[in-house]
Amino acid sequence: MSDAPEFSRPVSLTRLGSEPIRREVRATIAERAALARRFDLVSLDRLEAAVELVRQDQRLILMRAQFEATFEQICTVTLDPIAGALAEQFTLVYGPPDAEDDAAALIGDEVAFEPLVGEAIDIGEAIAQEFSLALPPFPRSPDTAVESQPPTAEDAGPFAALSRLFERNGRDPN
Repeated sequence: MSDAPEFSRPVSLTRLGSEPIRREVRATIAERAALARRFDLVSLDRLEAAVELVRQDQRLILMRAQFEATFEQICTVTLDPIAGALAEQFTLVYGPPDAEDDAAALIGDEVAFEPLVGEAIDIGEAIAQEFSLALPPFPRSPDTAVESQPPTAEDAGPFAALSRLFERNGRDPN
């Protein structure tokens, strides 16, 4: 099994100067299929992003990105596939692991810090990770109703579920 990201778009650190670098990226059919498997989606029909990398100083690099995606997930209630769409933006600061405090002082605590590993920033993997964080954790079809009545005293005890199971099977729980 390969450790390579499914949606890899490395940008060499040597290319980053005083001017921002802008990239538009779009996941291929194969990359979308691999990401759908990784994130347990029925399908990932579109994932595209606009990214800007800006060197803040010798050690820190700011990444601003926005992405759009369309996908299908499984409803956690009905297990039916449901369509979803996302349009999100995010900002990350990259730097050597010992520069996290410098990044917080320069950018603030609300921007996530990512330690630099190697000689490139993989903007594709950053987009994939942010996409996964934006996905609904418990997707539910809009027409799915979930009962929200609080249990009564007799339904809330530690053996209430066991008692209901016996009753459903026509047995006396006592």
